[in-house]
Amino acid sequence: MLVNFKEMLQKAAESDYAIPGFNVFGYEDAIAVIEAAEELNAPVILMSNRDSVAHMPVDVMGAIYTKLAEQAKVPVCIHLDHSESFEEAARAIKAGYTSVMYDGSKLPLDENIKNTKEIVKMAHALGVSVEAEVGAVGYVGIKGVETEPSDAKKFVKETDVDALAISIGNVHKMEFQGAELDFDRLNKIEDAIKTPLVIHGSTGIVDEDLAKLSKSRVAKINIGTVLRMGFGNTLRDEMNKHPEQFDRIKFFPKAMQVVKEKALEKMKLLGLG
Repeated sequence: MLVNFKEMLQKAAESDYAIPGFNVFGYEDAIAVIEAAEELNAPVILMSNRDSVAHMPVDVMGAIYTKLAEQAKVPVCIHLDHSESFEEAARAIKAGYTSVMYDGSKLPLDENIKNTKEIVKMAHALGVSVEAEVGAVGYVGIKGVETEPSDAKKFVKETDVDALAISIGNVHKMEFQGAELDFDRLNKIEDAIKTPLVIHGSTGIVDEDLAKLSKSRVAKINIGTVLRMGFGNTLRDEMNKHPEQFDRIKFFPKAMQVVKEKALEKMKLLGLG
């Protein structure tokens, strides 16, 4: 069933679980993630990140993912991750996405607020939920800026966003579990706002901390690198084992199974199933 994430995340924020937002690159990993969610009878979010949007037009991805979501036995939200303009968000909404993230984290706070308000106004009028970011989650090799609770409070009051991504030591695109999270900062943000919180860069977070986050007001946890590593490494192994084979779809089944297994593992860590 195709839904937005507003009610889904509000319920998760008030409960002892978090909902995974899985970055997917096409039919193969999207269907594997949905099958994992159906096995656990759990809600799930399919996300398109910047790399996937650069590879496949957003209207094409929207058509694929909305059809899969409509056929799913569990609630599925289709989310555009890290859009940086009104136009990008509008294209995704037109393509059927039920949720968008506007990422103005590189901008001064007041400009981030101004831009986010415009996107929230458009999206809410169409029944689409909105995520934004305050502070700036770092990338491997690029230091982030941790979220100030006072900035988070001002931001949600002025924008009415449905979810807020925060920076507390989490890092995008880590290939190993080495992030050191500032739970004291998280607690202060939770005291300042009641908006559901989002953590990006979860592949770099140890299992114990993921489980701990799921029991906080963190309602959405983004997961991407671990799925891509599982799919890509398995695909490479299959190609090396079968050099005579040239039809790419023959290599996909095992890689898809690995994605499903990784998704199940993360969902269980987050208190689902």
